[in-house]
Amino acid sequence: MYRTEYPEPQFQREHWLNLNGTWQFAFDDQDLGVKEDWYQQHDFNQTIEVPFAYQTKLSGIDDQSEHSVVWYQRHFTVDASADEATILHFGAVDFETDVWVDEQHIGTHVGGHTSFSFDITDHVKAGEDHVLTVRAKDPVRDEELTRGKQNWTGESAGIWYTNTTGIWQTVWLEMKPLTNLTTVKYVTDIDKGNVKMTGEIANFIPGTQVVADIKFKDQQLAKVAIYPEESSFELSVNVLGKHIFRQGYHNEGWLWSPEHPNLFTVDFETTAPDAQTDHVSSYFGMRKIHTSKGMVYLNNRPYYQKLVLDQGYWPDGLLTAPNDEAFKKDITLAKEMGFNGARLHQKVEDPRFLYWADQLGFITWGECAAAPVFTPKAETTLYQEWLEIIERDYNHPSILTWVPVNESWGVPQVHIDRQQQHFTQALYHMIHSLDSTRLVQSNDGWAQTETDICAVHNYAHGTKDDLETYDYYTETLSSWEKIIRNPPVWDIFADGFTYKGQPILLTEFGGIGYNKQAPSEGWGYTGAKSDEEFVSEYQRIMHAVSQSHCLYGIVYTQLADTEQEVNGLLTVDHEPKVNPAIIKKANDFFIRSFVETPQKDQEIVDILEDNLD
Repeated sequence: MYRTEYPEPQFQREHWLNLNGTWQFAFDDQDLGVKEDWYQQHDFNQTIEVPFAYQTKLSGIDDQSEHSVVWYQRHFTVDASADEATILHFGAVDFETDVWVDEQHIGTHVGGHTSFSFDITDHVKAGEDHVLTVRAKDPVRDEELTRGKQNWTGESAGIWYTNTTGIWQTVWLEMKPLTNLTTVKYVTDIDKGNVKMTGEIANFIPGTQVVADIKFKDQQLAKVAIYPEESSFELSVNVLGKHIFRQGYHNEGWLWSPEHPNLFTVDFETTAPDAQTDHVSSYFGMRKIHTSKGMVYLNNRPYYQKLVLDQGYWPDGLLTAPNDEAFKKDITLAKEMGFNGARLHQKVEDPRFLYWADQLGFITWGECAAAPVFTPKAETTLYQEWLEIIERDYNHPSILTWVPVNESWGVPQVHIDRQQQHFTQALYHMIHSLDSTRLVQSNDGWAQTETDICAVHNYAHGTKDDLETYDYYTETLSSWEKIIRNPPVWDIFADGFTYKGQPILLTEFGGIGYNKQAPSEGWGYTGAKSDEEFVSEYQRIMHAVSQSHCLYGIVYTQLADTEQEVNGLLTVDHEPKVNPAIIKKANDFFIRSFVETPQKDQEIVDILEDNLD
């Protein structure tokens, strides 16, 4: 089994070649491969199924022992004409990657979670046999690497899981005209009804034409042709026109939301004089996210986010889903349980997941894996990965919030250390400088600095028999003052920073441990031994949260069991532990959105205005 879907669904061309499948493979525990020129001659003594890491069952190796350097090799041929460029793409390789084609070093990439590519046009010829060699280095015990939930001790334990080393997302070739559209960025403005498209053209020639054909549900809205004067261009199109207003609200038949995941398709044609035309299929969503008066607004309406924490692990593939159906199933089950989105936790998710979130209507919060320590190397790596994350994922309408830091991971002294505070502020401002269309959370959980959302983690709901703890938990969530002044772990804001009326969301809580197959194994933040007890515990926790007058969203921990952490709503095999309708009923009954109960809108406004004056 290997992944066959188009790996970059936001920017599709027809002429491509999937390089997933069986590759030659070898461990290099003494790190001798470069010195001994393995890219020239080597007996690769194993095979592996790409894009699955060697630690997974789906790789065909299923070895969880520690190997920090691995090598891959395969043969390929290119079906490209003389006026086409050939681009070699890697979805993600953990952590440091070197690539050779026919013994020639093509390039290096550092970072285990983002996509990268190399132009290999001058290194390949159509119809000839070529050899692709990849070396990946992933030192398990190097704490300066951004590894997220992967352990750095060599052992899966607690909230730390089995490592992923090497290739873990699709490898593919893309053939395109020499003059081609390399990038497009969409900036949508629902208030004016406009979409602004900025793009870059590779190998630009004067006289090159770009045509954008915009459709909504197969209805053509606009077809615009421009002749850029240089390699970059910008055009703005009013796609909503008179369709946007209805009784003072935006027409949900045209905007993107979880309830109405409307998307506009765009077919681009880029043609240089006397050259082949480049065709790209893309899409965008018209949506707006902002905060005001202590609330989050989606498309200018108050919107309660009912999210679930999603760590994106699969039992046989670890960070790599077996196929697209796995992504669709997770999103569909989450929606069936009454959630409208997910916080993608300590992982840069596959673009195929984001594609289905866009298509099915599922909010996502984008997060990056953290390093355990604060050093210049760790800082630099995280900065670079965020540049690449935003470059790759900017156009997905489902992403509403960026989360650069979680629970002070990588900034362990941020609550008191001004240097580490500067780092979180720098990330906050850097991300906003690159993306003005989304919210940014500075340090999810506690010790926050500058932030658009006040994100609180609180698992202190106790057990069903501990009524005193439960009552205290309910009380501490009841108002913004009590949330800020009664933190369960660290202070909600770092020294020198205070609450300024941001929307408060409970972004981690719950975590009911329930292992249906082996009730005595695994752990959670609270526990259950039967379906009935699991449902009762879920209702108990949701009831406490529902008493709050200031929460404007939740992130329940978590979607699926992950290795020894069995506090998911789904099993480790991503099957529901109980009927999803039961969870949905509890979510709908206890956690009502402010859109559904508008009287709460004014309650929150009154509370904030009274207490922030």
